[in-house]
Amino acid sequence: MNVLTSITVLGLLIFFHELGHFLAAILQGISVDGFSIGFGPSILKKQYKNITYSLRAFPLGGFVSFPDEGNSEINKDNPNLLKNRPIIQRIIVISAGVIANLLLAYLILIFNVSTVGIPYDPEPGILILAVQPDKPASQSGLEAGDKILKIKGNELGAGDEAVSQLVTEIQKTQLEGIPITIQRDDTYIDLYVTPKNINGKGTIGAQLQPNIRKETYKTKNIPELFNFANKEFFSLLIKTIEGYKGLITNFASTAQQLSGPVKIVEIGAQLSEQGGTGILLFAALISINLAVLNSLPLPLLDGGQLVFTLIEGLRGKPIPEKIQIAITQSSFLLLVGLSVVLIIRDTSQLLVIQKLFNQ
Repeated sequence: MNVLTSITVLGLLIFFHELGHFLAAILQGISVDGFSIGFGPSILKKQYKNITYSLRAFPLGGFVSFPDEGNSEINKDNPNLLKNRPIIQRIIVISAGVIANLLLAYLILIFNVSTVGIPYDPEPGILILAVQPDKPASQSGLEAGDKILKIKGNELGAGDEAVSQLVTEIQKTQLEGIPITIQRDDTYIDLYVTPKNINGKGTIGAQLQPNIRKETYKTKNIPELFNFANKEFFSLLIKTIEGYKGLITNFASTAQQLSGPVKIVEIGAQLSEQGGTGILLFAALISINLAVLNSLPLPLLDGGQLVFTLIEGLRGKPIPEKIQIAITQSSFLLLVGLSVVLIIRDTSQLLVIQKLFNQ
């Protein structure tokens, strides 16, 4: 059921992304002939007012199609065709999907804060959310729910700064035991954790977060509600952008952290176990990720189409079709190749973990 929930959330987020493109076109009087959620063969199809609406077999994607895309029977001079509209109108249509996902994420955070409340400030220490089997953290005796209070005898602070301090210490230490002090329930325990070297950096195989109390408090007023939601939204957005930036500046390390569709569904299933709050957090995170991903300047994505359109605006004429096709095909191979690698890797990891738990 949790896996089904995460797939449903993904489908809804993709629906809102495509709905952004669709409404931006329709409201400007631009002709649209198709609205599809998913790829592959159609499961459901309905035509209404010359627009074909379809639900397809693979829900991890979608598209809005326009009648000037490869249709030889269309009047090429029709002013309602997308390619015949002013550059600014086309930019609005291209950007609308990203804007829709960002707006949706922001509204989800507003709703979550207004119903669940605001968390208290982080307390000293770092909370262990999860520990991977047969990794240094697990081998040292660390367990999910433990709180790391000290490292090398020095007390950790609170919040993201404490997490960054611990991560930095782990990354620069390899094959050498690090003394830490943890709190487990009401007991204080001294442990040694020995980071493993991966791509020149130490790692222990644990998911960390600031030590935040589970309790929340209701917002006192509207400004407090929006101030906290703004802070959370921009924090998630900046971290997501930095993650994609790392693909360029530090690909070898960042690629290890990339998640494909299988891993995303697994994460969504885990968060949905926390109830409505977990599902909302997952939806906001993925919605922001969809926005940032689609902003990348790759021809198959919104960012690539935006680059083509801006270049056309500067040149006064479109980029030659042969060049666009060559770039698009290269981009397609890159994205498909990366997706296949991520799916195989994530599926393999899930099978290994499942085997370990079944032993």
